[in-house]
Amino acid sequence: MFKRSSKWDVKAIILVALIGIIMGVIYTYGFNNLYNLTKLVLLPTGYAPVMDMALSGLWYMAAPLAMYFVPTVGSGALGELLAAVVEMAIGGQWGALTILEGLIQGVTNEIGFFPKKERYERFSWSSVLTGAFFANLGGFIPSYFLFGWNHYAVNVQIAMFIMGLASALLFDGVLVKLITNLFDKALKPVVA
Repeated sequence: MFKRSSKWDVKAIILVALIGIIMGVIYTYGFNNLYNLTKLVLLPTGYAPVMDMALSGLWYMAAPLAMYFVPTVGSGALGELLAAVVEMAIGGQWGALTILEGLIQGVTNEIGFFPKKERYERFSWSSVLTGAFFANLGGFIPSYFLFGWNHYAVNVQIAMFIMGLASALLFDGVLVKLITNLFDKALKPVVA
């Protein structure tokens, strides 16, 4: 029987660290390459900036996965932060900025679950989707200012926000929830 520990102990720390490491590697060698290829294809269309948000939800997935396995406050922020550190350390294209973005995205993802312990333990659709919504804001707002998105035409900015929201809800919300539902069926975990 698998136990989802809601207490910070050595097992919980190792589990969150493993999720962060695995997701950091996936971010760097999987999602970054997919992003670069897709953005390159869109360059001639003038909508390459929209690509900045079309896959953004993929980079928010470490937080809810960490919160699923360790359903307690801070696990999502720590999982996403560790994924960002690993991504940066093994050659992620955004450098040290990745760490700041990862921390913000992890903290904002937890808004869907915070402050009630039961929300972390239940890991409901509403909590996951709410977390995805706020993770999108946590990703979009700093990037808007850091990368000068305010210089784009208003219709491009709106398209970027809508695309980012759809991406977050799809990947960070629906996909993560479907993955954790598979874990529920396979492992039949209990919260300890």
